[in-house]
Amino acid sequence: MVRTERWEIQTRGGGEMHDLTPRVEAAIAASGCQEGIVTVFVAHTTAAVAISEYEPGLIDDFPAMLERLVPPDQGYRHNAINHDDNAHSHLRASLLGPSLTVPFDRGRLALGIWQRIVLIDFDTHPRSRQVVVQVLGE
Repeated sequence: MVRTERWEIQTRGGGEMHDLTPRVEAAIAASGCQEGIVTVFVAHTTAAVAISEYEPGLIDDFPAMLERLVPPDQGYRHNAINHDDNAHSHLRASLLGPSLTVPFDRGRLALGIWQRIVLIDFDTHPRSRQVVVQVLGE
């Protein structure tokens, strides 16, 4: 059985993190499946989906780490060609990727005790993000 849900999530950008775990769990419950996999995908090039702890320290540390890895002020060609300011946002999102797949068993995500499914928006201004969740199971 396959069930697909699409969600619109309002974000502020700048590395803002959203915990999607409760909504993913609800999608699994709504499917009626007990075993399978769930894929979470964000349909944008300046946002990513990851598994992380979702606590205040990491919520602050994550964007700070990416500031060091992919600083915004590096004279990126994307910004020059497109008269834009978000090349670093695209690069950060590409590092993490737009999707992930998590197994579930007995209707519950097979996550570790501190693991959460998070959406991270790297863009330079607020956006409406489309997240696609697909449950495949029985």
